[in-house]
Amino acid sequence: MSKVASPIADLTNPNADWRGPVEAAAFEIADAQRALYASRRPRSKAMFEASLDGYFDRVPLHWMRDWPMPFPMIVSEASGSRIVDLDGNAIVDFCLGDTGSMFGHGPPQILAALANAGRSGLTTMLPSEEAAVVAPLLSQRFGLPKWQIAGSASDANRFAIRVARAVTGRSKVLVFDGCYHGAVDETLVDLVDGQTVAKASLLGQTVDLSRTTVAIPFNDSGALEAALAGREIACVIAEPVMTNCGMILPKPGFHKLLREATKATGTLLHIDETHTISTGLGGYTAVHGLDPDILVVGKPVGGGVPVAVWGMTDDVADRIGAVRRTKDEHGHSGIGTTLSGSTLQLACLSACLRFVMTADAYAKMNRGADLIEAGLVHAIGCAGLPWHVSRVGARLEVIFSREPVRDAAEARRAASPNIEIALHLALLNSGYLLAPFHNMLLVAPTTAEADALGLVHAYEEILHRLVDRKVAT
Repeated sequence: MSKVASPIADLTNPNADWRGPVEAAAFEIADAQRALYASRRPRSKAMFEASLDGYFDRVPLHWMRDWPMPFPMIVSEASGSRIVDLDGNAIVDFCLGDTGSMFGHGPPQILAALANAGRSGLTTMLPSEEAAVVAPLLSQRFGLPKWQIAGSASDANRFAIRVARAVTGRSKVLVFDGCYHGAVDETLVDLVDGQTVAKASLLGQTVDLSRTTVAIPFNDSGALEAALAGREIACVIAEPVMTNCGMILPKPGFHKLLREATKATGTLLHIDETHTISTGLGGYTAVHGLDPDILVVGKPVGGGVPVAVWGMTDDVADRIGAVRRTKDEHGHSGIGTTLSGSTLQLACLSACLRFVMTADAYAKMNRGADLIEAGLVHAIGCAGLPWHVSRVGARLEVIFSREPVRDAAEARRAASPNIEIALHLALLNSGYLLAPFHNMLLVAPTTAEADALGLVHAYEEILHRLVDRKVAT
């Protein structure tokens, strides 16, 4: 990696106003990169415009339009860490289905499980033989003794919140500003001028979420203790590291205080590891010795198949069992769906936990992440930009601030949609796909060292263009 001499001479000055020049360059770069992207994908564009009209927003899920591409590329093949689109463009994937394919696309053991699962039926609403294998594996891997299977982390979080309310007799949940825990009504809030309000983008919301939810800043010990003091909170639902508004690491001691404060007030601690499972074997909870009452793991736990798991302590299981016995009605608990715990899900969970989600896989992922982190830090330093790299295991993100951000308000101030879009499009046109949400990237065990170094080199070249104000394709 070569030294980049920035023509914006005062970028290394902590008081320099770097945003104006860099944002202006980013705007120009993004415009050129959109045109380049489109010129390379005539078949994807034609299919998008002519063949997908039967879908709302012309895509099977409207989130597929959240990418900064002028139109989505149509995927023809995905294997390991590579995607090939309909026009034959090969891309190294560092998004990995926003974590759903964290261990690479189509792990052979998952494909074998899929091929064999149909022999015992795909879904029966009864346990398969794999059920006896999966529960002990979950307990060994994640530490909690009692488990349930769901179709997604959204479902698992929703069910777990219902359990927390049932066993505590309390109605409110506490979340951290900037969180995302899936399509769970109670968590779709922001903190605005000290008040908990529904996200401005939320559709079809009729319930006043300030009646169900309290939002506070992450890392704010005083706000946490004050919110729990009234003993109205059924559970705190938290990512151990916030990853949905910029990557926000916990302050030293914050998780210890969180556990102590929840125990002291009879509040359940509900940890959502859906993104932070990238930390290492067993997720952030295992690596850092957290002690949750409820734990949710989604996305990659089935190797790419729609499945999530949620576990609980013996105490929570006993308490929810006791509550259920007071009810006269059979079923309709509001917890579970017909396809949860299917034969297909159990087969893929078993294969993933035994053969895919392994210590060796995480070691490979972290070696790749080490290379990328060192390379990005070097490239940012050479460009003279006051940015830093935030990381949780195999997941990395460049934050546009000199110091780590401590909460969502600081993360929002550091963010720059113009720069994010320019970086995303330019990297994509260089052959590297990052997540569409604040350019987060994830390293798979299938990521080659050459691809990790190639990403760093491409990033360095793009930073050169940003600080030189040269628009090139």
